[in-house]
Amino acid sequence: MEHFRLFVLPFWVGAGFLLVVLLYKYISWFIGLAPAERKMFWRSLPTRATWKSVCEIGSESLLHRKIWRTNPLLGYMHTSFALGWFLLILTGWIETLVYFKGHNVPLYVDIFFSYYVHPIFERNFNFSLIKDALLLLILIGIGLALFKRIRSRAMGMRRTTKHVLGDRIALTALWFIFPARLLAESFTSGVLWKFGGIGWALGDQVHIIPPGIGGGSFLTNTTGELLANTLPNSLLIHGELPMWWFYSISLGVFFFALPFSRYMHIFTEIPLIFLRNAGIRSGVQEKSYDHFQIEACSRCGICIDPCQLQSAAGIDNVQSVYFLRDRRYGHLTDAVADNCLLCGRCVVACPVGIELGTLRLNSRAKNAVACAPDRYNYIKGLDRSEGEGKVGYFAGCMTLLSPKILRSMEQIFKASGEQVWWADKDGGVCCGRPLKLSGEIEAARRMMDYNTELFRKHGIRTLVTSCPICLKVFREDYRLDGIEVLHHSEYIQRLITAGKLKLHPGTEVFTYHDPCELGRGSGIYEAPREVIGVIGELREVAENREHALCCGSSLGNIAISDDGQRRIGQSVADMFAATGAGSVVTACPLCKKAIARSGTLPVYDLAEIVAQALPGRQAS
Repeated sequence: MEHFRLFVLPFWVGAGFLLVVLLYKYISWFIGLAPAERKMFWRSLPTRATWKSVCEIGSESLLHRKIWRTNPLLGYMHTSFALGWFLLILTGWIETLVYFKGHNVPLYVDIFFSYYVHPIFERNFNFSLIKDALLLLILIGIGLALFKRIRSRAMGMRRTTKHVLGDRIALTALWFIFPARLLAESFTSGVLWKFGGIGWALGDQVHIIPPGIGGGSFLTNTTGELLANTLPNSLLIHGELPMWWFYSISLGVFFFALPFSRYMHIFTEIPLIFLRNAGIRSGVQEKSYDHFQIEACSRCGICIDPCQLQSAAGIDNVQSVYFLRDRRYGHLTDAVADNCLLCGRCVVACPVGIELGTLRLNSRAKNAVACAPDRYNYIKGLDRSEGEGKVGYFAGCMTLLSPKILRSMEQIFKASGEQVWWADKDGGVCCGRPLKLSGEIEAARRMMDYNTELFRKHGIRTLVTSCPICLKVFREDYRLDGIEVLHHSEYIQRLITAGKLKLHPGTEVFTYHDPCELGRGSGIYEAPREVIGVIGELREVAENREHALCCGSSLGNIAISDDGQRRIGQSVADMFAATGAGSVVTACPLCKKAIARSGTLPVYDLAEIVAQALPGRQAS
C-alpha cells in the first residue's frame, strides 16, 4: 500500500467540519421540537411511514420526479447531480470493498481510489466503466447548470435565483469538483499509459503495469491517452499531484461552504421527509420544525416563474425562494414577508413540498402587536342573524359588498324550498381569516370563537358560504364538529343532483376562474364546473385548476399597491378574453371584483348565472 498523501487533507478537514455542523444543527432542531412531536417521530419508526419516507427520498431527493414533470431539462440537471453523485460514491465504496476483500481501509481510499489502485484490478470487474458513465452524466448536468445561469429562458425559466456569498462559494466549488476529478483521474491514467507503474500490493504481491495500458475507461482513459500524447513528459508527471490537490480542495471548500449555502438542502431534505411523514407540520407560531423546512429549500428557483408578482407586477425580490433565504439568515423584513398573495401557486410548484404559505403566516405572527383584552368586546351579544333552519348561510364581508351574489343566493334558496338561517344578511362579524393572514392570530381567534358560539346557538347542521376565504378558515381553523361546511358551488351542485333545483340550459359560452382559496386552498374544482355545464358551455382557460392564476386582489398580500393589483388583474383578464368565451364565471366575490375592474368581459359569480337559469326568474 502506498503511503498517505497530503492532498487528501482538504477533503478530510472539510468532511469533518461538515459532519460536526450537521450534527449540531440536527440535534438542536430535534431537541427544540415539542415533546408530542418527538413522540410522533419515534412512533413512526418503523412503520409504513418509514417505507413511505424511503420511497420519497428515492423519487424526490435522488430522481427529482416532480422537477422532471415540470421541466425535463431541469429534471435531468438536478438528477445528474443528486443521483449521479450518490451512485458514484456507492460504486466507489463497493469497488473498495471488492478490491480489499472487506478489509478496513481509510475513507479517503474510496474517494481517491483511482490514484491509489492501478487498473490491474479491472481484470475482475470493470468498475471504471460505471464510474466514467456516471461522471459523464454529471458533467453534462454541470454544462446545463452553467447554461442555465447564462440563458435561463432556454432552460424553461424566465428568471434564476439571486445567490448570497455562501451560495456562490459552494456553487463554484461544486462546478469544479467533477471536472477536477476528470482531470485528476485522466492525468493518472496518462502517466500509466506512457510510463507504466506499480499497482497497490495486497500482502506481498506487487503488480507491475507496463506502458500502454493506462487506467479508467472510455472517458478517463481516452482523456489520459490524449494528455500523454500532447503534454511534455515533465508536465504530465508533475501535473498529476496538483490535479488531485485541485480535486481534494474543491471537495473541501464545498463541504465547508455547504452548511451556509443553499446546498444544505442535500442533507436537510431527508430528515424533513421523515418528520413530515410522521405527521409533523408547521403552525401559526414559529417553531423548531420550521428550520427543517427552511433549510431544505435548494433555491432551485422553480417557485419564481409561477409568482405573478414577478411575471405581471414586476416585483422580483419577494418570492418564496427569497423569503426562505432571508428568514434563514435572519435578514427577513416586513417588506418581503408581507408582499405575497398567498395564492399557493409556488406551493404547487415547490418540488420539496415546503409549507410556504404557513411559514409566511407565522413569520407575520411573530411581529404582530398583541391583541388588547377588550379590543373585540363589542361583538359580544351581537346577533344580526335571521330566519331558522338546519342550513345556515354565512355570506362573509366580500359577499355583503357584492349584493347581486347575496340576492342570487336568496333566489336559489327560495327555488329549492330550503329553510335557511342567515348568519349575516344585514351585516355581522368577519370570519377572522383576514386577521390571520395579517398575523393577528389572537384577534382572529376571538372572532372565530364568537362565530362558533353563534352557529351552535342556532343549531345549524350545514353551513354554506359564498366566500372561499371564509370556507377555508371554517374548515381548517374553526372547531365545528357536527357542522358540515360547504361552499355554495358544492351546495348548488348537491341541490341539482337531488332534483331540488331545476335549471334551464342555455347556449352561452363561459370560461371559469378557479379562485385560489377554493381550488388550491380547498381542493374544489369539479363542483363549479359541473354546475356551469348544466347551464351552458364551459371553455377552459390555459392555466386552470391547481395552476390557475390569482386575481391579484388576495387578502394575503398586505403590502402590494393598487397599481400592482391592477396589473395582475389585467394579465388574468387578458387570458380569459383569449378563450373567446362570452363571459367569465368565478366563485369568489373578491375575484369577481378584481377581474371585472381589469377586463372587458362581463364577470359573474356562479350563484348569479344559476339564478339567471331558474325557471321564470332573472337575477337582478
